[in-house]
Amino acid sequence: MVRWGRWFKSDQQQARDELRTLLPHHQDQPIASPIPAKQVTLIALRLKYQIEQVVPCELPPDRVTLPHSSVITPAVVKTAKSAGKLSGSTDDHSACVVYCLLVVRHWFKMQGKLELWDAELHELRASACEVIAKNIIEDEEDMTYLMQSVLLQRYSIVVDGMDTQPANAIERAVDLHAVRLIGSSGYQKCIAHLWRGWLMQDPDDGSRFIEYKGKTDTNYWSHFDPDRMRVPMYQNVVEIVVSIIFLGLYTGAINTINPTGDLDIVEGLLYIFTLGFACDEIGKFYKVGWYYLSFWNVFNSTLYVLLSISFITRMIALGHPIDTPDRFRMNEISYDFLAFSAPMFWMRLLLYLDTYRFFGAMLVVLKVMMAESLIFFALLIVVLIGFLQGFIGLDLGDDNEISSVPFIVKQMLNAIMGSPDFDGWSRFAPPFGLILYYIYNFIIIVILLNVLIALYNSAYEDITENAIDEYLALFSQKTIQFVRAPDENVYIAPFNLIEILFLSLPFEWWMGKARYAHLNDTVMGVIYSPLLLLTAFLETRTARMVKFNRSRHESDDDTIEEWEQMSAELDVEGSGWGKRVEESKPNVVTDAALLECQKMREEIKELKEMIRGLHGSNGGT
Repeated sequence: MVRWGRWFKSDQQQARDELRTLLPHHQDQPIASPIPAKQVTLIALRLKYQIEQVVPCELPPDRVTLPHSSVITPAVVKTAKSAGKLSGSTDDHSACVVYCLLVVRHWFKMQGKLELWDAELHELRASACEVIAKNIIEDEEDMTYLMQSVLLQRYSIVVDGMDTQPANAIERAVDLHAVRLIGSSGYQKCIAHLWRGWLMQDPDDGSRFIEYKGKTDTNYWSHFDPDRMRVPMYQNVVEIVVSIIFLGLYTGAINTINPTGDLDIVEGLLYIFTLGFACDEIGKFYKVGWYYLSFWNVFNSTLYVLLSISFITRMIALGHPIDTPDRFRMNEISYDFLAFSAPMFWMRLLLYLDTYRFFGAMLVVLKVMMAESLIFFALLIVVLIGFLQGFIGLDLGDDNEISSVPFIVKQMLNAIMGSPDFDGWSRFAPPFGLILYYIYNFIIIVILLNVLIALYNSAYEDITENAIDEYLALFSQKTIQFVRAPDENVYIAPFNLIEILFLSLPFEWWMGKARYAHLNDTVMGVIYSPLLLLTAFLETRTARMVKFNRSRHESDDDTIEEWEQMSAELDVEGSGWGKRVEESKPNVVTDAALLECQKMREEIKELKEMIRGLHGSNGGT
């Protein structure tokens, strides 16, 4: 629920925190780290020291990142895992090692920016942190301990003598874009449980997560619960449905122009939906902070700004008398802004296709390309300002007045778009104007545009070479964004307007917490009842599957595939097939050249023993 008092409070420590508490609060008490922040920081420092000793100099990246690395050996991983438990101490803080490795990774990234002469070394050490953390996660067999203590438990460190607000490894990996760690099997299993709502935040202790109690409950009505709308998968479905309705309203509004400027029902609903989306973006950005800001947030905010301008100009038009030129002009401007936003409406649908692997990878490529474009535009702006000043100076030098600025700006923009026109430049202080325009086109078309193409190509190759991990990182980020929703009661836009206008403002400030929570449950039950009827049916089926898997002593989300249907009838050992495979399988862990050297060493050892035996027998005779 919205706590309006937070809007009028400032917290200096919150602004200083390296890590933000970004998962929802269910109580007013601050969340405490189960391990003292000082101890967590010391564990991180131990790991940093270890990484510096393991990677003492620059090495080929493959030596660190390859499976069965000769640098990140099982002994190194075992030592890192033991950083939380020192000899002679009874305290075991091994659960925070993965979180500490992510903190150390962040430290090495920062150190690489501060010490550019050793940037590659620090980057390699940051990669080593990821590799070790991934091995620790994949070696852990206790999934309950892994998910609830290692990945979802929140920990703090000490920064500037103050404890940071607790955060967990799941959030930290997403924020740092640690794709290698995110791609590990244990991490993705935890994300899958969060996505399906099998892991939920404890309502009594916001620092820990608990298993959904109704996972094995086959009673239909026990799953008809408005609180289940906190499940990311269900929120995603509602957002898709609402976005399709939003697009339908826009299509109806743009195809039914009202010459008089009056608002019809379709347009009214369109602007109400826009207000709900805008309030949702503003509220989440305020509560979550800069971690919430992403490419799609900026894209959606731009769309909402265009629709807001369209609405404002429509209201201005309604303020003028009917059948007056001013009313028609403002009404026309309103529709122009509405039509101008059409591509953004359809491109917005791509946001909901990121759960599919192909679209997800392509969306990551698009986002990285847009980020790389900032370098191009930074160079472009400097070049444009310089040449614009030169062209204006030539124009001013001709007749002591500036008269061709629109022509200059238009021709400069045409050159950027690849359509330069050299006619008309001969009158700019010949021959300087034409020569300067030739130079401008050479810099823009030959140099800067090719720089942009190279940046795009590099971004595409970097993403596509690691497409699977990038897709998993995008899906994890999407899941965390749903889990990070700061409100106890989930009102998806535009239903958030109901919460703001009809619940928070009239009731929250005076009603007791229990009664207000019951009121919200009732309202959400009515709003989401069609979806809850369907989700209750699906969760009932899932409960039967979970009970069946537990009866087979398998994981809750296990499915029987084609190759598993008759696996019980295969007797590998009894048929001798296992022995034959064992004798013929290659050793992929150890390098082939090293294997040959070891084999040669054994043969030389046998040869020495044979020679000693012959020498002893000859001496005896």
